[in-house]
Amino acid sequence: MSIVDKVRIAAEPVVQSLGLELWDVEYKKEGSEYFLRIIIDRPDGVWVSDCEEVSRKLDPIIDELDLIDHSFNFEVLSAGLVRELNKTDHINRFAGKTVSVCLYKLQEILPVKTKKFDATIVSANEDFVIFEINGENFTLDRKIISKIKIDLV
Repeated sequence: MSIVDKVRIAAEPVVQSLGLELWDVEYKKEGSEYFLRIIIDRPDGVWVSDCEEVSRKLDPIIDELDLIDHSFNFEVLSAGLVRELNKTDHINRFAGKTVSVCLYKLQEILPVKTKKFDATIVSANEDFVIFEINGENFTLDRKIISKIKIDLV
């Protein structure tokens, strides 16, 4: 089980107990530093105080898990108003909404001649996402999608 999976399992009940949703967990190297990020959400928005409270409660739990054998930065963040939709349930949550889609390479089946375009989400499963573009549905393999972003502003 990965560091992210173990942290997710430990963080989920803590975040839920505070009336929040665990949107995502990230562990990545940026430059010479490592970051462990807990990303939270709530339908009516996340406040700085929510991030602080999650951080206070999770910090000792993360320390006790002792999963990372080098220094790292621990951050708790809001999912934000502009966010990537990586998980199937996140994509389906915004069905009917317009998103920005980036592909790894141009797809001839699409009516757009670019790797970046706006489309409406119809639905998603673990393998495919169905988008509506100009009234027509297009099914894309998730492996060819580099990014799906929504702007909630």
